[in-house]
Amino acid sequence: MTMNTNYSARSAETAAESLKRAGRWDLALDLPAARTTALRAEILTDRFFWRLDDPAEAETAVAALSEEDPARGGFYDAQLAYTRLLFDLDPRPGDEARVRAGFAAASGDERLAGWATFWTGIVTEKFDGAPERAKASYTEALDSAVRDEDLLLESYAIRHLGALALESGDASGLDDLRRSYHLRAALGARPQTAAAAATYAAELPPGPEADELNRLAARTARELGLTWLAKSL
Repeated sequence: MTMNTNYSARSAETAAESLKRAGRWDLALDLPAARTTALRAEILTDRFFWRLDDPAEAETAVAALSEEDPARGGFYDAQLAYTRLLFDLDPRPGDEARVRAGFAAASGDERLAGWATFWTGIVTEKFDGAPERAKASYTEALDSAVRDEDLLLESYAIRHLGALALESGDASGLDDLRRSYHLRAALGARPQTAAAAATYAAELPPGPEADELNRLAARTARELGLTWLAKSL
């Protein structure tokens, strides 16, 4: 394989990832790069979370990935199970155990450790009702994001740290929500930016800024078919 071939393959993969971040999952799947098992599973898992569409394609892709790469496959399988539980989409017996096991296994894989730590915080907060332990996981995930220059992970970690701060009466959490919104916008992560806009707006006093953020979030949700976000606005 030549250097040009390597560059072309990486460019195609980057294009698919950019389309996924933009909420253009179907266009991303049409690119040749999305024929790889891992990227296809990643795109479909992400699409299922935002659109809450038929999970069959995602489940098939994740099952195929689990055969090739058990840690990565388990990581996406845990996300699918979490989505079923979060939105009550016919959750299956053992889904909570799948969530915990998948993220626990991924935390031992250096490729996935930062994100797996973040998801461990989600599980701790949502399932265990333990905000202090969740805060520790989010802080660890933030450290990992800064170290690895993963701005999307940084945006997720500070969004949840900000929410916990606000819940405890610390007004500085609003700064975290604002930064999360700006990071996601800078990355072109349109579904995440819309969600961050709605979260940030909900913490602002009524007025033009909150109204504009909600309008932007609703418009993006309608355009991209972000099912749960559109219903919440």
